Amino acid sequence: MTTISDTVAADPEAAPRAKTRNPSLDRARTFLTLIVLLHHAVIPYTYYGHTDPKSFFGFDMIVLATDSFFMAMFFFLSGLFVWPGISRKGPLNYLADRLLRLGLPFVICAFTVIPLAYYSFSLRQHPEIGFSEFWWNMITVGPWPSGPIWFLWVLLSFDVVACILYRLSPHMLDPINRLSLYGRRRPAVFFLVMLAVTAAFYIPGRVHYGAGSWFEFGPFSVQHGRVMLYATYFFFGAGIGLAFLDRGLLAADGRMARVSWDWLVLALVPYYLMWVLISIKRENLGNPPDLPDWYEGLYAVCFTVFSVAILFLILAYFLRFAGSGRSVFDPMQADAYGIFLVHYPIALWLQYWLFDYNMPATVKAPVGFVLTVAFSWALTRALRKIPGAKRVL
Repeated sequence: MTTISDTVAADPEAAPRAKTRNPSLDRARTFLTLIVLLHHAVIPYTYYGHTDPKSFFGFDMIVLATDSFFMAMFFFLSGLFVWPGISRKGPLNYLADRLLRLGLPFVICAFTVIPLAYYSFSLRQHPEIGFSEFWWNMITVGPWPSGPIWFLWVLLSFDVVACILYRLSPHMLDPINRLSLYGRRRPAVFFLVMLAVTAAFYIPGRVHYGAGSWFEFGPFSVQHGRVMLYATYFFFGAGIGLAFLDRGLLAADGRMARVSWDWLVLALVPYYLMWVLISIKRENLGNPPDLPDWYEGLYAVCFTVFSVAILFLILAYFLRFAGSGRSVFDPMQADAYGIFLVHYPIALWLQYWLFDYNMPATVKAPVGFVLTVAFSWALTRALRKIPGAKRVL
């Protein structure tokens, strides 16, 4: 990841003259990658996953938190570099690069990584079915789940929309950029605006579709109720990154960089209220498949506040320590994307192996997480040695 510096005017059509690494954003992205692996390592041992007889409520707490922000934050970080990339390369060349970086891995993973991952479930339930038969049925008959790679095609779709908007008006996101510049001194104002816009786009979809409704077409899938949530995060990121990224909300010397307990409180209160609502759903409403609109609306409000607040908290933390020397996340930065792409079958097959061991969930999950990180990182390092692979991974 890079930041755009040394610009003297907020002109998105002018190619940036210099690029420098932004360690805080690099580390935030790497941190999120590890959160993805942690999420997939603990989910079998929760009420949500229940694919292993062992469970631990602390993992439910982790899954509720991570599921409420980490993918939205990935879209935000990805959006930061969209407008400068389009202005530097032109829309067509930019999309060609994104097809290579996102489209090609999506196709490869859909035909290899995803079937390998889900075969672990099939083998547990139908041991008589071989992998080749399972693979063919998945591809031709379905269902053909996407696992975590749904992020790639949705991000590519947002990139296409961004290129179209750029052609229509390169200055379309200027208001967000001006708000970012103001947010250098008053990040709370940016927070409130982002919260209001995000809520306006997310809450109606959540109320209409609920939490469990997915669009599915072959390996293309995404939650109906969250598409607009992801879009708002992506385009807020694009507006911040349009120009003056190092002088706006995410400036290393801005007020955002002063880690404040306010962001933590703003995250903890709605997180607690989500658990209150979950308790009401299970104990008072009988855990129905279709929840009343008032419930979905209240939950969506808490979800939105928590999601934006935790985004600000994480960014503030990494901005605060951007100049503190090396970080434990630095060695993994170049491999983070590859780790995201290859980790899923590793995580699921480790869970398959751990299933028969009579160990508590508090042992199984950490073992699965550590081994998933180690094996995914080693595999990514090996794959990146293939000629040309670094252009994709």
